[in-house]
Amino acid sequence: MPIALTGSKQCDVCGMVIEQHPGPVGQLFYADNAPEGRDNPAWFCSAWETFAYDFDRESEGWTLAVGYLTDYSAVDYELFDDGGATFITAHLEPDAFGRKSDLFYVAGTDIKGAMGNDLIPFSDSGDADTFAEEHDGTVYREGDISRDLVAQL
Repeated sequence: MPIALTGSKQCDVCGMVIEQHPGPVGQLFYADNAPEGRDNPAWFCSAWETFAYDFDRESEGWTLAVGYLTDYSAVDYELFDDGGATFITAHLEPDAFGRKSDLFYVAGTDIKGAMGNDLIPFSDSGDADTFAEEHDGTVYREGDISRDLVAQL
């Protein structure tokens, strides 16, 4: 089960305090490994960092038990402008997450998260399609997301 990514939890890729930033967040639970210095899950302040970390751990032989990302179909999200860019709100409570493998990901939009351009996850394919149409994005499934796609964000 996902946990709340509140308080002083810091991203396992960049070290930023997760609750201080907008956008999708993620958490990964591994079968026989854990982040350095603590128990599972690994925590992330962006969807793309969640994928990048998992690609790197997979290369090291780690086995993902389950991953979770913000499910924008399950929350009342808002878009807001800051400094000329449009951001999507963060949602950090356990019920705001969907299983990484079940989500539809919108990439290539102008909507920003904590680390700039990001993958925006939805559990409902219709929500993903609508978001992609409104923000010039493309919808992907988890298996279609590659290191190259993440690097292009």
